[in-house]
Amino acid sequence: MNKVLAALAATTMIATGGNAQTRGVTDDEIVIGAFQDLSGGFAAFSVPAVEAAHQVFEEVNEAGGIHGRQIRYVVEDHGYQVPRAAQAANKLVNRDNVFAILLSLGTPHNLAAFRVMDPAGVPSVFPLTAARQMIEGPEELRYVATASYYDGVRAATGFLVEDQGLEKLCSMYIPSDFGEEIHEATVDEAEARGVEYTAETTHRPDESDFTGALARLREAGCELITLALTIRPTITVVATAKQMGWDDVRFLTSSAGFHTAIAKVPGGVTDGLYAGAGWQDLESRIDNPEVAEWAEVMTERTGEFPGTGALLGQSAALGLVNALKAAGPDLTLESFTAGMESLDYDDAIAGNRMQMGPGDHAGSEEIYISQIQNGAWVTVDSVESD
Repeated sequence: MNKVLAALAATTMIATGGNAQTRGVTDDEIVIGAFQDLSGGFAAFSVPAVEAAHQVFEEVNEAGGIHGRQIRYVVEDHGYQVPRAAQAANKLVNRDNVFAILLSLGTPHNLAAFRVMDPAGVPSVFPLTAARQMIEGPEELRYVATASYYDGVRAATGFLVEDQGLEKLCSMYIPSDFGEEIHEATVDEAEARGVEYTAETTHRPDESDFTGALARLREAGCELITLALTIRPTITVVATAKQMGWDDVRFLTSSAGFHTAIAKVPGGVTDGLYAGAGWQDLESRIDNPEVAEWAEVMTERTGEFPGTGALLGQSAALGLVNALKAAGPDLTLESFTAGMESLDYDDAIAGNRMQMGPGDHAGSEEIYISQIQNGAWVTVDSVESD
């Protein structure tokens, strides 16, 4: 057991009747927390993700739990506001005494929460953000499900530049940790490919009028525009460009925009949009019996076909359950680390391979490049991230 893990493990132990007990773990319960956007710009990810995670945990609990312990999942809403995320993390860590934080949404939101989680030795497991910072910090406390926004955007940008002979790259982004990562990926890939990074515009998360910004980017001659916006603005940008008659520009979003709702906008409004992400769209793989069975379960549960958020929620919850099983009945931070590092399986729902090990806490490193065609995401290529 290394010195860092030993120090962190010590912070997760609380005194109970003279015996050392892991925080958030009793003889019959494991408490897992999350801070989510249940009411803001990324609620389309969070709400179904939470529902899918609950479905997994309910199924596990009904079967007897993990080594006799029931999983209790405590979820707080931050509405995509960083101060509320910090408050939620403080409650989860200091009042609910959670063992780990699973599936929490937002780059700056998680970064703010780490300031509360790290001193308490609370692991961050498969956050709903692919920012590079999610893997930085104490190794024993960081686990991500897929390649980063940066790697995904660079891979997809490089593919489009090479495949379509593009020479002028641009960005539209929220000036936050999330947006800056996509912007940086675009600039770096332009330099690596020897093409021009031409122009950029920055936007509020709730912005709705992009006519002026698109006119400026059109005037600059942009051929590919990478997007780091929330879901509704992403749709609005693509729709506005088409209304302007700007038909020869390509738009590329990160995994944050790789969502079923964007593909399903009526009238083919978003057709042509590209994305680089660490998983594959569910609908395109519905002929897989395991995918079809799970989709039927979730449709019956929620009344609608499961989309991207549900896919990510199920995948994250499954990974956590597998790690907890592998950790054994004596659940500590040390045994949990070993359990996470033992993960190695094909994830049928996400359409990728979950594989971790010592020093490698990023699950799937393959990047899938997809495009919306006739109202559905279609995988057009895939590459391994560096």
